[in-house]
Amino acid sequence: MTDRLTKRQHDCFLRLLDMALEEDLGSGDVTCLLLPKAVQTTAMFIAREDMILAGECLLDDIASRYSPEIRTEHIAADGQRLASGQAIARWSGPADAIMSAERVALNFLQRLSGIATITAEYVRQVQGTRAKIYDTRKTTPGWRELEKYAVRTGGGCNHRMGLHDAVLVKDNHLAALARAGRITPLAEMAPMLDELRKKLPAGGFVEVEVDTLEQLADALRLPVDIILLDNMPPAVIRKAIEMRRSAGVEGKIEYEASGGITQKNLGEVAKTGVERISVGALTHSVQCVDIGLDSDLD
Repeated sequence: MTDRLTKRQHDCFLRLLDMALEEDLGSGDVTCLLLPKAVQTTAMFIAREDMILAGECLLDDIASRYSPEIRTEHIAADGQRLASGQAIARWSGPADAIMSAERVALNFLQRLSGIATITAEYVRQVQGTRAKIYDTRKTTPGWRELEKYAVRTGGGCNHRMGLHDAVLVKDNHLAALARAGRITPLAEMAPMLDELRKKLPAGGFVEVEVDTLEQLADALRLPVDIILLDNMPPAVIRKAIEMRRSAGVEGKIEYEASGGITQKNLGEVAKTGVERISVGALTHSVQCVDIGLDSDLD
């Protein structure tokens, strides 16, 4: 097992690799039946554009699943900034096995490096402010562990992993409670939040979402760690900053700006003074980077 992934991340990857082999290799690569088993090749993974590398640590496992004879030479490491044309790693071994493994390896490398690369750009744009960039749960089903690994590789931070490790009370939760007649939204939630906190694992947090400054006034009196400011423009966020200061909870409750965050407005949002900016686009609409596997057979 690679020492650059947690055991949970590595286990997730192995499950994905099993599925990738099943869908791509199936009962075997019929085209590569053309090739004599004795044919050997050396192939180089090459960055074809500037990028932050992520997923290189997976190449040993991928290679071994196709053939124990494929040798991996690691040239670059995850988190490294690469220029177009730089070498990432080298595979040497049976030509048929390397050709069969190529697409699966590139699929992992290109997507994870794409996430790390765009994350690094968001992180760069908030430098000099208090804000840190966070991901969301808008991940590819089954890929969450790896995609959140890629976000961290690009310098970003991970939000909650799932529904089990943090409390995030959103507008639909409040609407459902109101319909049930159980509670006045936000204003009377303190006892409920205290009970929910007891169910959290170590490192868990309690967060509530607000859409208006009126809701925020109630939220600032609750036992929460984070308040999510949903779709608030920078001018409104600055008013929220003043309200927190007046309430005397600055340093106790963090603000998270979320919703409609793009590279065009990111800098202005960061300058408001929020501590966290969550961006679903880091994972839900990422563009894969261009990586090639160039063989000495070419």
